[in-house]
Amino acid sequence: MADFKEAMLGGIDIDRNPPLASSVRTPRSESLAPKRWLYLIPLIFITYSLAYLDRANYGFASAAGIEQDLGITHGMSSLIGSLFFFGYFFFQVPGAIYAQKYSVRKLVFWSLILWGLCAVATGLVTSIPMLMVIRVLLGIVEASVMPAMLILISNWFTRQERSRANTFLLLGNPITVLWMSVVSGYLIDAWGWREMFVIEGAPAILWAFIWWRQVRDRPTQVDWLTDQEKARLTGILENEQKSMPVIRNYRQAFMTPVVIRLCLVHALWSVGMYGFIMWLPSIIKQAAAIDIVTVGWLSAVPYMVAVMTMLAVSWASDRSQRRKIFVWPLLGIGALAFLLSYLLGADHFWMSFILLSVAGAAMYAPYGPFFALIPEILPANVFGGAIGLINACGALGAFLGSWIVGYLIGLTGNPGAAYIFMTVCVLSSAVLMAIVKVRS
Repeated sequence: MADFKEAMLGGIDIDRNPPLASSVRTPRSESLAPKRWLYLIPLIFITYSLAYLDRANYGFASAAGIEQDLGITHGMSSLIGSLFFFGYFFFQVPGAIYAQKYSVRKLVFWSLILWGLCAVATGLVTSIPMLMVIRVLLGIVEASVMPAMLILISNWFTRQERSRANTFLLLGNPITVLWMSVVSGYLIDAWGWREMFVIEGAPAILWAFIWWRQVRDRPTQVDWLTDQEKARLTGILENEQKSMPVIRNYRQAFMTPVVIRLCLVHALWSVGMYGFIMWLPSIIKQAAAIDIVTVGWLSAVPYMVAVMTMLAVSWASDRSQRRKIFVWPLLGIGALAFLLSYLLGADHFWMSFILLSVAGAAMYAPYGPFFALIPEILPANVFGGAIGLINACGALGAFLGSWIVGYLIGLTGNPGAAYIFMTVCVLSSAVLMAIVKVRS
């Protein structure tokens, strides 16, 4: 209880070694039911990858002429692109609470089917209101996927494994955008933006049935682990909870200062992150007079760098059992790279592009340690809702980022103002994370 009171005052430092490290000795992940990684991680990765595909490909449709076909202004286009996050914001916490209380498996199954249908429907739109409604619905049905996946990981992987497990989940983001950048460019070049949405939306519907057949919510529900492995893993996860403070309900958890501060960090971080993701193709296309296929190849480069950086950072975070030190310095580097890329400008396109790649990698890399932190400071009865709240604030930042960045690009005709805006937001998130005091 003393620890909880201190946490409520925001005064526990993440960079100290956690008491859990001394009180509970977790076996090496390689010796603890290693089949978990083979059975679960590919399913988790592919599911989140499909979700990211169907939310991020709007940026390519925008670069390929969806505005001209539907009569959308630049300002309206940025709003439509960001409407996804409006629906995403409001359904994060309810979805996370349902997943924690009932079933991640059921929730994700229905989400896959519904977001696949919404993605396909995007390719069939004939009016701006129809497109706006579909973007909001897509956000609603995808809202619970991220917190649900993090809850699933916490049910299956121990403290010493979570940063890496989270990173394999979150790799669905850059790896998807990497291949999507290339494939979407070719699909649009060969057929058009409508066909791109239909072709890229259909796999989610088919994947739902594979997910349902293969995934279970907890280790005790599968037959591919031995009874000894189940008991050992369950015992370790239960022992981790013994060192947690007692938090009776979601209201108490949501009012914890550290949760509020992490919400602010993720919101500001996401402004820059999603401004970068949604409008990178447009930024590249405006900076260099090149065709859409070349834009696709160049857009893939920052995500290749991000994948390597994420893996290295998550490994180091799990090995050292430190989280904060692997978050704020990288966010600071990302903000600095954004600023330098802007200062070099289009006259030095390739150097500016390299710095843009560094910015993308630096913003992606901290996700594994950041989300590993949350179940380490909150007990299992409330951390799912807290993850939903923190991710909802990230969605709000993503809404503002994708909207304002797109609006600034359309208003000024160049990405300069957007660079400055993203730089300020990401730098602010780095500063906030540096002064956050929690125990990891």
